[in-house]
Amino acid sequence: MEIERINDNTVKFYISYLDIEERGFDREEIWYNRERSEELFWDMMEEIHDEEDFTVDGPLWIQVQALDKGLEILVTQANLTKDGQRIELPLPGDKYRDFPVDDRLEELLDEHFQADEDDDEPKEPMLEFMLSFNDFEDLIQLSKRTFLDELATQLYAYNGKYYLFVEFPEETMDEEKVENTLSLLLEYTDESGVTIHRLQEYGKCVMESHVFETVRKYFN
Repeated sequence: MEIERINDNTVKFYISYLDIEERGFDREEIWYNRERSEELFWDMMEEIHDEEDFTVDGPLWIQVQALDKGLEILVTQANLTKDGQRIELPLPGDKYRDFPVDDRLEELLDEHFQADEDDDEPKEPMLEFMLSFNDFEDLIQLSKRTFLDELATQLYAYNGKYYLFVEFPEETMDEEKVENTLSLLLEYTDESGVTIHRLQEYGKCVMESHVFETVRKYFN
């Protein structure tokens, strides 16, 4: 994959169809399978973050151009204006369009709210998040917050990074507590688009459960 850093907020990259297939994706399914296309996108963004230190923090503007032998993708991170109430998002021709700022936490919660509709027995809905980080010390610092023990957690290692899979039990956590807890987690980690299924297949499971308690026991 070829990466070109345009400026602090914009990166352009080219990926060939051969590279897409070598990553385990079919060149046709990325157009028709939303989950697989998002998985490919975040897989590429992880590589861009490692090589260019391009950190995703807020809404993105994404432009995809299909070429004969691959895809050219332009990714721009939106900028908050000085009053913190609007987002300036670059559009073609150096024009800008204003969008109201969405609450980041509410957006994440909406995207990840999941309920199992296939089971005969109703279950409590769960909020699931995949978080990534480079420094294990960040996890050690988080483990000192003992109230995080009530979260269902798993820890994976994959491509030189750590991934923390977190499930929020809504039967014991109200909306405000979920938002506050997620806000704390995002101070030490980044949200990742890598799926739990990809980590289970290609990554290494470091801790199957009770991550914070285990880290506190051995590293604190």
